[in-house]
Amino acid sequence: MDVASAWRLLLTTTTEKPLLEAASKVPALTLGFWIIKIAATTLGETGGDWVTMSLNLGYLVGTLIFLAAFVVLVSAQVRAYQFSAALYWATIVATTTLGTTLADFCDRSLGIGYPGGVAIIVALLVLSLAIWYRSEGTVSIESVNTPRVEWFYWTTILFSQTLGTALGDWVAGDDRGGLGLGFEVGAAIFGAALVVVGLLWLWRGVSRTALFWAAFVLTRPLGATLGDLLDKPVAQGGLHFSRLYASVILLVFIVLCVAFIPQRAANRSPSA
Repeated sequence: MDVASAWRLLLTTTTEKPLLEAASKVPALTLGFWIIKIAATTLGETGGDWVTMSLNLGYLVGTLIFLAAFVVLVSAQVRAYQFSAALYWATIVATTTLGTTLADFCDRSLGIGYPGGVAIIVALLVLSLAIWYRSEGTVSIESVNTPRVEWFYWTTILFSQTLGTALGDWVAGDDRGGLGLGFEVGAAIFGAALVVVGLLWLWRGVSRTALFWAAFVLTRPLGATLGDLLDKPVAQGGLHFSRLYASVILLVFIVLCVAFIPQRAANRSPSA
């Protein structure tokens, strides 16, 4: 390395990192990724409900608490020099818990019911994707290679998590305009939809970017219904585990997965 190159490297800040280095912070889409993702979404449901309901802090206070954690962790993720599985999944968990409390706040505290909450969150998700696409020309995860795009990515992740929670509650719940299908049926519906997405992934004619976001949204209501299945009363179709107990078990499972499931950084597509 010559002196000029060394000097440029020394002056490189966390907001001006080389594109390839920044892209390495996004994990590759492997089976392990989706296993941890579903566990994280389930933890988001049980953990969010524990803070807002079991601790009786309410949806607004819970949302503010998890919003603070979200901002701190995303900022750390953006400033990181390389991919860190622990930091990435901690940030994902922050989006799942915030998504749970934010969806509950829209559905319940605002008094607009599940259909109204779903409509608002769908609009926010579409708006986030539209702004991202207008700014960058793509919403592919392979394009997440600058701090600005990372904020687009994490904002879209948050809204997709929130939408997943709202969808899960709408399908399973029998109040506030819910469809009343129950948690088991809801989990089966979203699980079947994920199987369809997985099969479409094998078909090269379908956009991989669209399938990724579809899968990311669908894993959230699957996790939400699984979380509800764990902690809701037996009379409501749940197993009536303690929210705290269920959350601790899920957290330990996620930590073990992150520690022992091999993960690698995604490669940036040259066409992204």
